[in-house]
Amino acid sequence: MLKGIDPLLTPNLLKVLAEMGHGDEIVIADANFTAASLGRGKPVISLAGVGTLRAAEAVLSLLPLDAAVTQPVAYMQVCDTPEGYRSVLQRQVVERLGEAGWASAAQCAAMERFAFYERVRGAYAIVHTGELQPYANFLFKKGVLGEALAR
Repeated sequence: MLKGIDPLLTPNLLKVLAEMGHGDEIVIADANFTAASLGRGKPVISLAGVGTLRAAEAVLSLLPLDAAVTQPVAYMQVCDTPEGYRSVLQRQVVERLGEAGWASAAQCAAMERFAFYERVRGAYAIVHTGELQPYANFLFKKGVLGEALAR
């Protein structure tokens, strides 16, 4: 156990977060997500007893989001819904991102299911949760920490 670090962050997950570089992406996926096949060749970390919102809070407590891109957060769009639709859980995650100052709603992009899968193929790692709510899949692009650029 470490002081100041969310206890949900396992040693393997901490290692993955530390290894990730600027622009790398990590997926927080629900229990139904095809993590084993889409995660082939990359770290897939199981948090079976945890939901998407809680897993996202833990990861983002340490992971800076990329300020150099317009939308460092993506989530899987619910099929057959109008543009702009977000499920209750998706709204909760987006609201929490805003409350914590991690990202605004405008920085969160909905992605069609198969486009989301394709983007996941390039992600650094997948955190496979026990979330039973469908379409509870988010992708976060890592930013940088550091001092202001010296000029």
